[in-house]
Amino acid sequence: MTNAPALTDAAAPRLAAPNRVLAVRRLGLVPYEPAWALQEELLAATVAIKTGNRQAQAAGTAPAPTPNHLLLCQHPHTYTLGKSGKPEHLLLDAAGLARHGATYHRINRGGDITYHGPGQLVGYPILDLDNFRPDIHWYLRTLEEAVLLTLAGYGLRAGRIAGLTGVWLGWEEGASNPRKICALGVKCSRWVTMHGFALNVNPDLGYFGHIVPCGIADKAVTSLAQELGRPVPVEEVQERLLPHLLQLLGATTA
Repeated sequence: MTNAPALTDAAAPRLAAPNRVLAVRRLGLVPYEPAWALQEELLAATVAIKTGNRQAQAAGTAPAPTPNHLLLCQHPHTYTLGKSGKPEHLLLDAAGLARHGATYHRINRGGDITYHGPGQLVGYPILDLDNFRPDIHWYLRTLEEAVLLTLAGYGLRAGRIAGLTGVWLGWEEGASNPRKICALGVKCSRWVTMHGFALNVNPDLGYFGHIVPCGIADKAVTSLAQELGRPVPVEEVQERLLPHLLQLLGATTA
């Protein structure tokens, strides 16, 4: 029995070097649907590159690097329901939505219902996790950790609650008033992510009263402004969070 010959350098599959550069877009206040469409466009373009790279590997030609994007924005009053969510967790009918100037969208991320609105920092990373670490649980914990470090910079000791994605105050076991300050919901296609996190900075928390937030009926929602007792600019929080996320990912900006 003879051993198969080893692949020569010319015959070995060629892999693209990991690209850990993020193209960051600060979109400001933008309606939900255009931001969602932009995410879908960027994800589709990245998946198309990855499909082409598989063909390039088979042909022994050089693959192309895949891009990474980070969209930072706020939305007008919006409710979104994830794939596993229950429509009854929205407590407003069409007339009620209109009275509150809010829109409603059923979308393709995981999770239940959540609220987006002015004063909330929303981050949509469209990352090829093959450039970082192809592990969705690691990715979610990384987003949470960036928020935890940001809140620590404001003197808040936030944390996680076992079995509940997101970032919480009053998270310690036995705490009397657990309250969520940041929600997470993502989609991943061929290790390319979309959707992301929503950190309550200065939103009108009354809008959370029209849903069962993330399907959790027995816990409260809070904001950075409510916890500190003063307003905080969303742009300030945005620029404090970005370096933490970059460091945790081992990434740089374009």
